[in-house]
Amino acid sequence: MEQLVTSPDNPAPAWSRTPHQPLQTAGQSATAPRLTRRTRRTLAVTALIAAGALALSACGGDAEAGGHDAKNGQAGADAAAKKDSSDAKITVSAKDGATDASINDTGVKVTGGTLTDVKLTVADTGAPVAGAISGDKSSWKPGVQLERGTKYKIVANAKDAKGRPATENATFSTVSSANSFIGSFTPDNGKTVGVGMPVSFNFDKVISNKKDVQSHIKVTSSSGQQVVGHWFGAQRLDFRPQDYWKAGSKVTMKIDLDGVKGGQGITGVQSKTVTFTIGRSQVSTVDMDTQTMTVKRDGSTVKSIPISGGSPDHPTYNGQMVISEKFEQTRMDGSTVGFGGEYDIKDVPHAMRLSSSGTFIHGNYWGSPSVFGKSGTSHGCVGLQDNKGGGGDTQAKWFYTQSLIGDVVIVKNSHDKTVQPDNGLNGWNLSWSEWKAGSAV
Repeated sequence: MEQLVTSPDNPAPAWSRTPHQPLQTAGQSATAPRLTRRTRRTLAVTALIAAGALALSACGGDAEAGGHDAKNGQAGADAAAKKDSSDAKITVSAKDGATDASINDTGVKVTGGTLTDVKLTVADTGAPVAGAISGDKSSWKPGVQLERGTKYKIVANAKDAKGRPATENATFSTVSSANSFIGSFTPDNGKTVGVGMPVSFNFDKVISNKKDVQSHIKVTSSSGQQVVGHWFGAQRLDFRPQDYWKAGSKVTMKIDLDGVKGGQGITGVQSKTVTFTIGRSQVSTVDMDTQTMTVKRDGSTVKSIPISGGSPDHPTYNGQMVISEKFEQTRMDGSTVGFGGEYDIKDVPHAMRLSSSGTFIHGNYWGSPSVFGKSGTSHGCVGLQDNKGGGGDTQAKWFYTQSLIGDVVIVKNSHDKTVQPDNGLNGWNLSWSEWKAGSAV
């Protein structure tokens, strides 16, 4: 039997149609025109375009009109938000993302409103940092100096006159220890010191920009004495007047190093004011020829004390030396100052440091009473007769209790050289012209 082949252009005869295909009814032409492939494809594409247009109309209408409405809507929302925004403008001194923020000047200010709440925390731990809003509620400052090289987070809230809130957030890191410098200094704030006490800074980094650093430290005296700085190397800067400070004067030191470049890659972080008082004038002179110390207060002799200075093999430095430390009792070990195991006394009473290399004026309980006022027996120190433990009414105890840090002890007629001016607080051994020559300003 011949197989019947059908195709879109060759439909099956009626007898071959499946039951759901309708039979040709009366009046229908058996020879109705058939659609070609091209015609059907054109109709299909047209239908798809129409359907797409209908779908587009259903989603949003005219595209251009829809975009215009969106723009107008957003603009209206922005205008409304601006109209309703707070007049309070908050400023955080440390910029968000900063990596070199100050440890001193971090704070918050507001204009057009008042601060309601400020929280500063250590970012890594969440530990709070105490602070206080000013009385007029226009500013906030932390209650402590921030740590170097630490990341902090701050959240500040304010409101304007209409009660509308404003908030500012910032996360920042303070300048690192590696990229900053700091100076330890003496004397401390509020102290009363002797007339020979210099202001002395020791910086933890080498300072190459000496002029800027020195110019941002101002030392003045109520006496009106001119005060000049002098550099000992690249890490120490001392200040003093031409002559000893006037007794009873007030000295003010203003440190304004925060943000000052000390050299390549290092910035200062200190900002503070220090004041101290000059006490009565006490200058004591040790004569190695007579092994005697004469104590003068405000120009008048108050006591003559027999001493035992350095031996012929280990003489005491000559020169003007300033008491820099006081110890009721201390250990003196010869091995720490180049004398090997020659001595190690663990309970030296009434000791006062005169040089950083180990020169002291101190009590001596181990020497024979006959040596005081007669001969030098020490390894370079100045010894005064004392008791073990420092008890009793001794010459050493009297001098210790009558002395201030900053008092001057002058040694003369020793067979040693003059003490170096940077060996302790002993810059008085430079002439005024030599001292000024070491200034960078």
